[in-house]
Amino acid sequence: MALHMPTFLPRPSLPALHTLPGMSRTQAVSQKLAANPLMTDSLALLKEYLPSPSPLLAAIDQRMPLVLKQLVVEAPLNRLFAEAIADGEFDDFEGHRIRLELNGGQPGVTFGFWAGRLRILDGPGEATIRGSLSAFKTLAERNQDPDQLFFQRRLMVEGDTELGLALKNLLDSLEWKLNIRQLLFF
Repeated sequence: MALHMPTFLPRPSLPALHTLPGMSRTQAVSQKLAANPLMTDSLALLKEYLPSPSPLLAAIDQRMPLVLKQLVVEAPLNRLFAEAIADGEFDDFEGHRIRLELNGGQPGVTFGFWAGRLRILDGPGEATIRGSLSAFKTLAERNQDPDQLFFQRRLMVEGDTELGLALKNLLDSLEWKLNIRQLLFF
């Protein structure tokens, strides 16, 4: 007796995700996950017991030549802030060096603004903004007011604090959205 296998298997249907106007699909998924206590408990458990990626990132950072960092980071950074650069928003930073750094000193990136472009540099900055990976992620995604991140000491400014705070104020005043596709592709 031969088995008859169906040529078409129905695809399981997933519940529809309804988004409100002004809400991204990611925000809708986040809300859906937050409503599920099992999921939030599982994610909290994973965050608590998974090792920090900082040592791995530090090892990669220390072995990566500056030229490769410049190739990987400069073009996307200039695309992200192209409109602000064209409007002259970064002109006050001409010739200055600012370092963004994870707690512990590595990894970090020093950048400056020269000849109308953001550039990745080697060495220390005149101002250093230091914080955890999650604090920088929160800042980039604009999920929290940058002032709160500084008041809560999740981000700290060292060195030329006036320069560091000027950068924080500039980033806060700009209308920009972190979009991976925009950063990676032209």
